[in-house]
Amino acid sequence: MSLMDILARESWSPYAVGVGIGLLGTLAFLLSDKPLGCSTSFSSTAGMIHKLFNRRKVEESPYYKNIPPAVDWQWMLVLGVLIGGFLSATLSGQFQLVAVPGLWAETFGPSPVPRMIAAVIGGIIMGIGARWAGGCTSGHGISGTLQLAISSWVAAACFFAGGIVTAMILYRIIGS
Repeated sequence: MSLMDILARESWSPYAVGVGIGLLGTLAFLLSDKPLGCSTSFSSTAGMIHKLFNRRKVEESPYYKNIPPAVDWQWMLVLGVLIGGFLSATLSGQFQLVAVPGLWAETFGPSPVPRMIAAVIGGIIMGIGARWAGGCTSGHGISGTLQLAISSWVAAACFFAGGIVTAMILYRIIGS
């Protein structure tokens, strides 16, 4: 079996992927002394965009003094995730542009407007939650749990609980 055969699979073993992510997290610590994480790159991007319009305000911001907005390793990680997801979908023949996924359309109808509104609101809530929690699913769920941080284990459990409750509300109560 060639590397291209593996990359062209529609799905991979969750166990193999889990081991791979664990190895990646371990290598990140060993080689760079930095944990994997993504949420800070979004606030960094916002800071870079804001800096185009009001450089002084960004430079004076206590948040951006602590975490300067820049294209750094974490920002490149997010870019790599996007490129990797696109390549994976393309190589496996699964890539398609879909405004309204099938399950959403079955439950709420085919209009893209409610889907886009829900996606934007959900993204904002998740972004606020990630900053409030001091990290996202990759920061807490991968790196924090790898370090056996109790706060990350609590955060990861809350991510799962929040996802389950949200899905139940959306697809069972509202979608009924």
